[in-house]
Amino acid sequence: MAGPTTAERDARPQSESGRPRPGGPEGRPRLRAPGRRLMIVLIAAVGLLAGVIWVLYGSAWLRVQRVSTSGTDVLTRAEVEAAAAVPVGSPLVSVDTDAIEARLRRKLPRIDSVAVTRSWPHGITLRVSERTPALLIEKGAEFIELDSGGVRFATVEKAPAGVPLLRMAADRSPSLRRFGTDRLVLEAVRVRAELPGKVAGDTRAVRVRSYDSITLELSGGRTVMWGTGEDGAAKARALTALMRAVPKARHYDVSAPTAPAATGS
Repeated sequence: MAGPTTAERDARPQSESGRPRPGGPEGRPRLRAPGRRLMIVLIAAVGLLAGVIWVLYGSAWLRVQRVSTSGTDVLTRAEVEAAAAVPVGSPLVSVDTDAIEARLRRKLPRIDSVAVTRSWPHGITLRVSERTPALLIEKGAEFIELDSGGVRFATVEKAPAGVPLLRMAADRSPSLRRFGTDRLVLEAVRVRAELPGKVAGDTRAVRVRSYDSITLELSGGRTVMWGTGEDGAAKARALTALMRAVPKARHYDVSAPTAPAATGS
């Protein structure tokens, strides 16, 4: 059979090398259907994904079986775990840890901070940090605990050892109208935090008459005029030196830390 004529050869699409270009008559590449190997890879990937989802959500392998709690002091583990209400038996991956944290803060104000984490393959861990009382407000036969931020977080029947009472006596003071009760409470807490160790242990009450008249009531009937909550570190140093110099004094005044005074020795 005779080969193509010269005209027919010239009509075919040519490559730069002179050979006919692959594809159709216009030189377009032919589209190939996905190969068997690609289809197998896609099917395997879909199957693997379905398997992972089933293991995480549908199987009994990765479900919550236990809850562990640490960091409790006044609270009990049982109280914390009851408030947390962790959904035991649920898939571990589906547990809403943020919701558990919010629930604990809402139900147990004594909790200052909490971390809820998954402990694979079967556990939820609750790490709590409790608020520490800085001052107490006496209310009838009970005591309201205040932390270092002035937050009232619990009411207890027995006063914790070593925590001074807060005695507010600013009813007639202009400071009450100017600053408000909350600010005066914060100033009292601020003073409590600045006290030297031995003085802090001897302090029975912090009395607030006004913003600039805060007094410490110590054991043995001794008192310390602290003044405002400002310059706390300087006042602490002055009080420590003054008590060493005049250990038998009944009244100390460090409201002006550069000119401390002691009387009643």
